[in-house]
Amino acid sequence: MAVQNGGSILSQKQEKPWVQTPLKESSSLSRAANCRVFLKLENLQPSGSFKSRGIGNYLLARLSSNPSSTPHIYSSSGGNAGLACVYAARTLHHPCTVVVPLSTKPMMISKLRAAGAHDVIQHGATWAEADKYLREEVLGKDNKGIYVPPFDHPDIWTGNATIMHEIKEQMPHGEKPDVVICSVGGGGLFNGVCEGLDALGWSDVQVLAMETKGAESLAKSISARELVTLPGITSQATSLGAVRVTGKSLEYGLRPNVKSVMLPDAEAAMGCWRLADDERLMVEMASGVNVALCYDGRLEKVLGRKLGKESKVVIVLCGGSNVTVDMLMRWRQEFGTVEVEMPINGEVPSQKSAPSAMLSH
Repeated sequence: MAVQNGGSILSQKQEKPWVQTPLKESSSLSRAANCRVFLKLENLQPSGSFKSRGIGNYLLARLSSNPSSTPHIYSSSGGNAGLACVYAARTLHHPCTVVVPLSTKPMMISKLRAAGAHDVIQHGATWAEADKYLREEVLGKDNKGIYVPPFDHPDIWTGNATIMHEIKEQMPHGEKPDVVICSVGGGGLFNGVCEGLDALGWSDVQVLAMETKGAESLAKSISARELVTLPGITSQATSLGAVRVTGKSLEYGLRPNVKSVMLPDAEAAMGCWRLADDERLMVEMASGVNVALCYDGRLEKVLGRKLGKESKVVIVLCGGSNVTVDMLMRWRQEFGTVEVEMPINGEVPSQKSAPSAMLSH
């Protein structure tokens, strides 16, 4: 498979900072959702998230213009984008510095250093302040350095589009899915999914664009039919914490095959701990919000139609870097009541361990 890369073609033989991830059919989630559910395991990327693709492709495009030099790479994200940038730069043999806000947790800073960051600089209360400092102060001293945006660039979207090309190769008999479910933060993944569907001639596939309440910048923009900037982020799904989506995201979001869906943090967290019980996979709330649709008829309610046993639904598990066992336990303690009124299905492991099941005995 060849990948479009900043006007050139990246062949499979060239070194690239991402890997092909498995597409796994989940028997537990399929049973819970009453259809065939396939998980695209982007949490298995080198950086732990899909961002390895987009940021990796962006770097390849920038470096292809001067392959003989060794510029320093810079990112202003302390989350998944920062990790992806560090891993991509290391794979391509370049140093990488990440500027993170002061609110970045010690665990993430440790992960950035362990991944091979040349330096991790803490500055500012927010990502915007960290980004401004990087652009004006750090990059101001290195005019040959390469700045890497977290999501807002066509080369990033094209890298993310490789997800859909892989899914086509991995789906049984190459059949197209009926539904693709993906998360939306700033829109880089969503844009890539839509771009990939167009390239495959699958523009009629239903796309569910998932956000959490308190981070619903796409939903607000679609409702207003213009870009809306949120006053702030109140959701615990920090990977979805972009106050404004890209213009291209709004364009895709207004398509008839796209439906914007927003769930509360409690349901996103429930998707995380249930996935851990059902598939032994740990993911962030940004992925859990997608998984939550598989339980208690949520998927059919959102779609507004019945699904058949052979209906094929692909869920993109976008990342799992920012999650720990302790966090899963804490989320279940904080949000566990969301399960109490859910029906019990003894054939699905997570429903046997749910509070509703325990209260019934």
